[in-house]
Amino acid sequence: MFLAPDPGRIRLRQATRAVIGIASAVAVCELSGLSLTASITGGLAALLALFTVTDASVSAQRVTTALLPLAGFPVLALATTLHGLPPARDAVFLAIVLAGVYARRWGPRGHALGIFAFMTFFVTQFLGTLPAQLPELYAALGLSLLAAAAVRFVLWPIERRTPPAAAPPALPGTGLARPTTRQAVQATVACALALAVGQALSEERWYWAVGAAWWIFVNTASRGETLVRGFRRVLGTVIGVGVGLVAALPLHGAVLPTAALAAVCVFGIFYTAAVSYSWMMLAVTVLASLLYGLLGVLDAELLALRLAETGVGALCAALAVALVLPVTTHATNSAWIQQAVTCVHGCTAAAARRLAGDESADPAPLVARLEPLLARVRLSLAPLVHPLSPLRARRERALRVMELLDECAREVRGLSAIAAEPEATAAHDERLVAACRRVEEAVHALVPSVAPGVPVAAVGGAHPRAEAALAHLHALERALSALYVPLRPA
Repeated sequence: MFLAPDPGRIRLRQATRAVIGIASAVAVCELSGLSLTASITGGLAALLALFTVTDASVSAQRVTTALLPLAGFPVLALATTLHGLPPARDAVFLAIVLAGVYARRWGPRGHALGIFAFMTFFVTQFLGTLPAQLPELYAALGLSLLAAAAVRFVLWPIERRTPPAAAPPALPGTGLARPTTRQAVQATVACALALAVGQALSEERWYWAVGAAWWIFVNTASRGETLVRGFRRVLGTVIGVGVGLVAALPLHGAVLPTAALAAVCVFGIFYTAAVSYSWMMLAVTVLASLLYGLLGVLDAELLALRLAETGVGALCAALAVALVLPVTTHATNSAWIQQAVTCVHGCTAAAARRLAGDESADPAPLVARLEPLLARVRLSLAPLVHPLSPLRARRERALRVMELLDECAREVRGLSAIAAEPEATAAHDERLVAACRRVEEAVHALVPSVAPGVPVAAVGGAHPRAEAALAHLHALERALSALYVPLRPA
C-alpha cells in the first residue's frame, strides 16, 4: 500500500482535501449550535459526498453533489419515523438496498445517489435518531454538504490528471439477465439474510451486518470479486478492532485526541481506498470506534460484536452471490480483457495514423485510458490470483494474461512517445504500416468484432525513428499473439 504509485500525488491531495472538507463540515455544525448527533451526521454526510461523487467532469460532480439532498432527506425522514416500527423499518431498508444497487446502471451519478440514500438510513440506525431530531438533522446535512462542496469546488479544486474509473463492461442481457439487475437482487437477498441474523445477534447493532453485506457489493461485478472483497473486509475489520482496542478505547471519548485520530482515519480511508480495501476497512473500523467513544458507548464487547456482525454480512454476501443469479467471474474477466485489448488496438491505430502523416491523430488520450482499464482487469482477475485460490491452472493463466497486458501497455506507451515527436510525420514508412496491420490482425484474433483502424500506406520512405517504432510494434505483436494461448476458448 505504501509503495503503490500515486501519479501527480492525486491520492495524497484528495485525502488531505477530504480531511479539510469533513473538518469544515463538523466545525460549521458545531458553530451553529447543533447537537453532537447532528454534527456526527453532518461529518458522515460530508465524507460520503467527497468519497462517492466520482463523475468524470467537475460540472457533473457539482450536479451530483447538489442532488444528494434529494436522495438523503426523504430517507432521513423515513428512517427516523420508522425507528420504533421494526417490521416497517426493515422492509423500507431492504427497498432502499434494492433501489440503491439498481441505480448503478445509470453510471456514477446513480451509484453515488444510491450509496448516499443507503448510508443516510444506516447512519440513523447507528445514531438512534428520533423524529424530534429531524429539523437539526436536516440542517446538519445541508450545512455539511455546502461546506464539503465549498472545499471541493472553490477552496481546493483538484484537476483530474488521470482518466475517470473505467465504466463497467457491457455484458449482454436484459431483465434478470442484466448484471446490474442481478446484483441488485443479490444485494437485497444478502442484506435480508444479514438483517435477520444480525438481529439475532443484537437487536441494537444489527445494522453492522447489513452495512457489511451492502458495501461488499460496491464496485464489484462478479461472484469472485465479491467473495474476495468480503474476505478483505473481514480482514480489515479484524485488524481495525485490534487497533481500536489499543487506540480508541483508552481515550474514553476525549474530544481533542479523538478528533485528531479521527482525522487520521479519514485521511487513511481516502488515501488507501484505491489501492487496498483491507487498509481502508481498518481505517473505517477505527473511525467507527472513535465515534462510539464520543457517544460514550465504546467497550471491548461492542468491538467484538462489530466484528461478529461484519462476519455475518460477509457470509451472507458470499451465499447470495454463489446461489442467487450468479454472475460468473469468467464472463466479467472476458469483458474487461476485451475492452483492454480493444484499447490497445485503438492506441496502435492512432499512432499508425500519426506516423502515416495525420497530424491530428493523437494516441495519448487512449494510452491514458488504458491505465484504468488495466487496473480494472487486475481487480477482475483478483479472485483467480488470490493466494487461497485452489484453481492453480487458472491462477497461472490469469498471471500470464496480466503479464502480457502489462507488456502491451509498455509497448504502446513507447510507440505513442515516438508518434508524438516533431519528426513523426516527416515521412511515410510502409514497414510501419505493415507492422501495424499485423498488430491489428493479432487483435482481431482475440476480439473478432474490432474495427480496422490502420491507414493505407502512402508514398514510401524511410521514417527517421522507424527502427525504434518497429521494435515496439514487433514486441506488441508478439505479446498479443501470446495472449491467444491463455485466452483461447476451452
